[in-house]
Amino acid sequence: MDPEESFRAYVSGRIAALSRAAWLLTGDRHQAEDLVQLTLVRVARHWERISAAGDPDPYVRRTMYSQHVSLWRRRWRGVELRAEPPERALPDGSADVARALVVRAALARLAPRQRAVLVLRFYEDLTEVETAQTLGCSVSTVKSQTRDALARLRTHAPELAELAGATAGEA
Repeated sequence: MDPEESFRAYVSGRIAALSRAAWLLTGDRHQAEDLVQLTLVRVARHWERISAAGDPDPYVRRTMYSQHVSLWRRRWRGVELRAEPPERALPDGSADVARALVVRAALARLAPRQRAVLVLRFYEDLTEVETAQTLGCSVSTVKSQTRDALARLRTHAPELAELAGATAGEA
């Protein structure tokens, strides 16, 4: 299979997972789409080398998380002005929607690196070693970032503890 076909096959098979991870990192659908697109453009440039090395997922994830942190550092953190008001979702009263909103708000309170560590460890279900490799840091950094992020969530988002108890009780 030529590299272009291989890349297309990879993207069509992994776009949903990459989009979900990007949404968890950014908390915004449009920013997540931009992040995935930027990541795939960067990966496409080196696809032949990346795919020849074996499983491209760790490289693609690391590229995405690095791009997210870089974009976050460059972005002006002021008021975002838009020509149109933001879309409003219709409230459906679902417990899943409430959980998603609480998780989104809680993740938004974290620093980008802490958010990336939590997404990799608990959403992508990577080990500490895999997370360290993806982020290009040591395992002890992953452990300390995880510890600090969880402590910050406990302090600033106590509603997550209630959700965790409700989820554990439902199972």
